[in-house]
Amino acid sequence: MAKPHRPLLSAVINLSSVLLDLMYVGFSSSTGSFLTSHYVLGWSFKMNGVAQALDPSLLPSLPRAKSNHKFKVLRIGLPLASATLVLTIVGIAVFILRRRTKYSELLEDWELEYGPHRFSYKDLFKAAKGFRDTELLGRGGFGRVYKGVLPSSRSEVAIKRVSHGSRQGMREFIAEIVSLGRLRHRNLVQLLGYCRRQGELLLVYDYMPNGSLEKFLHDQAKPTLDWATRFRIIKGVASGLLYLHEDWEQVVIHRDIKASNVLLDNELNGRLGDFGLARLYDHGTDPQTTHVVGTMGYLAPELARTGKATTITDVFAFGTFLLEVACGRRPVDPTAHEEQLVLLDWVVEKWRKGSILETRDPRLGEEYAVEEVELVLKLGLLCSHPLPTARPSMRQVVRYLEGHAPLPELSPAYLNFSLLALLHKEGFDDHIMSCPSSSVATASVLSGGR
Repeated sequence: MAKPHRPLLSAVINLSSVLLDLMYVGFSSSTGSFLTSHYVLGWSFKMNGVAQALDPSLLPSLPRAKSNHKFKVLRIGLPLASATLVLTIVGIAVFILRRRTKYSELLEDWELEYGPHRFSYKDLFKAAKGFRDTELLGRGGFGRVYKGVLPSSRSEVAIKRVSHGSRQGMREFIAEIVSLGRLRHRNLVQLLGYCRRQGELLLVYDYMPNGSLEKFLHDQAKPTLDWATRFRIIKGVASGLLYLHEDWEQVVIHRDIKASNVLLDNELNGRLGDFGLARLYDHGTDPQTTHVVGTMGYLAPELARTGKATTITDVFAFGTFLLEVACGRRPVDPTAHEEQLVLLDWVVEKWRKGSILETRDPRLGEEYAVEEVELVLKLGLLCSHPLPTARPSMRQVVRYLEGHAPLPELSPAYLNFSLLALLHKEGFDDHIMSCPSSSVATASVLSGGR
């Protein structure tokens, strides 16, 4: 064929510095490990001008190479080698593509400012050994939690995988997650950071070797926690919740306080964890959350009407938590007798009859402090009162638990909690809601017991 417009190899070289008056122009070639032949079928050369173009039709035919064994090997082996090379390249490309897909994650420009709080999915995947079931610590309505060991620091972590179907509000949510990472309290599980991948969000926490308090309360295979340990856990969680509500730079509403979210460290100290549903707002401002989330049995009754989570709705959940720890029963137990179906109603009824201590966890035996158990049970009822103004703040709760203030004397009343909640729902308690002091409301609406 004629010389192509874009030859594979073409170079312009100035030879004026090496040309002599008399010189030869020729060709050279070399052979390799295979038998080869080189032919010059035609050539055109001209000094001080453009060489005449060659006419391919006038050139002689390429001589046929002699058949030999080495040539057959070359003729058969070369295509095979080429095919193998192509398949290898394709395989490597597929492997890289699958690997990138396997570890792909969502990362937008605005997340770059959160650098230290953003984990790579690849690291978390390796830490949890591919999220195998063998690494599963627990599962709930909002996702699964896996144990992991970070490859860089070799530190143990808990990785919670939750789904997020919409990007709406994701920027604000991530900002809150990163803010929560700055929380520092001995009774809070440290939120280390997060990762986003496709349709899921991964939250990374400190690993708590003894798991959740729920297992010790309701799993018969676990050893029974003595009262001293339970009381220490209660005071620790109360201290952590006070820090969230009043002592940190912002107000943090946890929105999911329950025994399964209280984790135990090596020394069985209680730490409140799982801040995946938490919301933040500045001190002195009004929270705007309108989406009801949480766990049945821990939800304050006013949430059904207003949808607004506040510190006082956290107090309600903490009150239910107190009853759960002291009684060793779930807030709602479908397998229990009818009178014990709802833990709060059962404890209230026993309270009205003057036998509130009968609700304590029977597994405690007789090894417990009567005054402390009675305090926790009554404080649980006080915190779980259906009227928001009747509930104490967490600062008051801590004072009661530490013995720095006596629990208010609870006067007899003829209404039970369920009826109060119904009246509150129908709007009959507006005069109670307007009381300026929660202590006044407490003294006026709570029934008492011994």
